[in-house]
Amino acid sequence: MNYILFDDGTWNDLRPLTFTRPVSEIRVGILSIREKWEKYLTASLSHFAQDYLSVKYPIFVQEQNVLINGSVLPDERLKDAILNLKVGEYLAKDGVILAANFLAADLELVNKEGIEAKVKVAYKQAVGRIVMPYDIFGSNDKALRADFELLTKGRQSQKISDTVNVLGKENIFLEEGAKVEFACLNAVDGPIYIGKDAVIMEGCLVRGPLAMCEHAELKMGAKVYGATTLGPYCKCGGELNNVVLFGYSSKAHDGFLGNAVLGEWCNIGADTNNSNLKNNYSEVKLWNYSSESFEKTGLQFCGTIMGDHSKCGINTMLNTGTVIGVSANVFGAGFPRNFIPSFAMGGNHGFKEYRLKATFEVADLVMRRRGLEFNEVEKNILTNVFEMTKEYRKSF
Repeated sequence: MNYILFDDGTWNDLRPLTFTRPVSEIRVGILSIREKWEKYLTASLSHFAQDYLSVKYPIFVQEQNVLINGSVLPDERLKDAILNLKVGEYLAKDGVILAANFLAADLELVNKEGIEAKVKVAYKQAVGRIVMPYDIFGSNDKALRADFELLTKGRQSQKISDTVNVLGKENIFLEEGAKVEFACLNAVDGPIYIGKDAVIMEGCLVRGPLAMCEHAELKMGAKVYGATTLGPYCKCGGELNNVVLFGYSSKAHDGFLGNAVLGEWCNIGADTNNSNLKNNYSEVKLWNYSSESFEKTGLQFCGTIMGDHSKCGINTMLNTGTVIGVSANVFGAGFPRNFIPSFAMGGNHGFKEYRLKATFEVADLVMRRRGLEFNEVEKNILTNVFEMTKEYRKSF
């Protein structure tokens, strides 16, 4: 069977994070949504993505194809229901198409907003989905526990060093090459997963759930509260609380980051802090790209959402419920606005457009430091996002 992940309307609501990826490439818990499905199905999955993303995230079609909604988190019951679909059937719950079984000749029934299919099969069980950016940190506790069980069941952790103070040792798993010395790990209230070649330096204080993917680092003296995820090659210090970093992003210095999501290739400058609670304890509103307005979240705690390749200078102050687009450069004294468009450069003193050539130069330098190439595919994606977001920069 051939499996394809498709995006429905949630792709629009999950911007700016999805400006540069399909929904299923969002990391929540330890794994991305795609990686979770690949574990459950023991198969590789391709993407039915936005046109400008399709070179980096191509689709592979065979005679018979099962399409799966990229916003849906897998579990055993849902997997079984999907595998039982017959050709021409689609699985749905509360008006949302979860999956469909298609022949190649019928793929024209699939579009960027979802699927049209003929025979509906109702799904009556609970379904986990990532619909809004704040669902990522909101779902991270449950997703991290599920991924921990998925990845560690029946396996033996590396030995924890005698220099580490440990509570809940049975809930801690170290992959090959992981290094932890002179730290405090408390996994009583949630698991701690330390990936291949990840490092927790001296003096770190950690309360699970925590996930550190391969080559992630916690700098000396970091304080981490769950549920927090550091994607591959992320480097973090200071204080973290319920934060998800997708990968290759850094918050290496002191400062607080809470109830936040950072994409890839982001950098948070030294002593930068974000607010995750309003002074009057009222509900947080967050910018929504679909409605082009600030919408209620139903949350009292909500910090920062930051798209790929964005940066903050030292001592930046980010207000409660701040949304920062792709390739933004934020700096200066005072609180900047709480919606910062893609390719904006500035802060409380005002913004100007961050030119494409400059963003390309920075992205090339940053990616080469990790041994990766900023190639034409990446340039094309950022160029498309630059054009798509011009309207938001007209007020500069």
